[in-house]
Amino acid sequence: MGSTPSLSVKKLLVLLVLAAGGWLWWHEPAADWQGMPAPRDPLQTNGDLPPPFRHGDYALTPLAGYKIKAVVLSRERYRNDPEAPLAPVDLALGWGPMSIAVVINALSFSQSGRWYEYTWSGAPPLDPELIATHSANTHCLPATPEIRRLLLDVKRHDIVTLKGYLVEVNGPRGYHWRSSLNRTDTGSGSCEVM
Repeated sequence: MGSTPSLSVKKLLVLLVLAAGGWLWWHEPAADWQGMPAPRDPLQTNGDLPPPFRHGDYALTPLAGYKIKAVVLSRERYRNDPEAPLAPVDLALGWGPMSIAVVINALSFSQSGRWYEYTWSGAPPLDPELIATHSANTHCLPATPEIRRLLLDVKRHDIVTLKGYLVEVNGPRGYHWRSSLNRTDTGSGSCEVM
């Protein structure tokens, strides 16, 4: 006749499974490519902009054409803030020296409240000014359900190419959200609203 595991052994097994699952969920594998997969700065253009258009209760005014190829440093899904119906995901993007694997691996990234932050231990892997001018938090406003689905499937370390417009958004009760129009600003108002 076989014996059944005691309650404490069952609890230990459940805890081990939960710990392993948590480690797999939160563990971010290191970037492992060679070279600089996104070498060029984003391309911003001011000509041939479409007229303002509506998206539900919001008026969107294109400020500049924008195209970027970058490595996804971090991503954050939003569901409950005022911007979530427009921008369900933010992508922290890196290009140029911020697309080099050893640089990315030496930094820690986080996003919350529509902010993007990075930290390092010891000496920075890159001049902090280069980190700031070669990475950006991009609030992604998908134009179609298909683009929305594609954006929600993006993962950390993916190499993405995004093309569209940097916009200013106005909505009910004085709502206002405006994109940055340069890559050298930091702090409040420095994100791209695309």
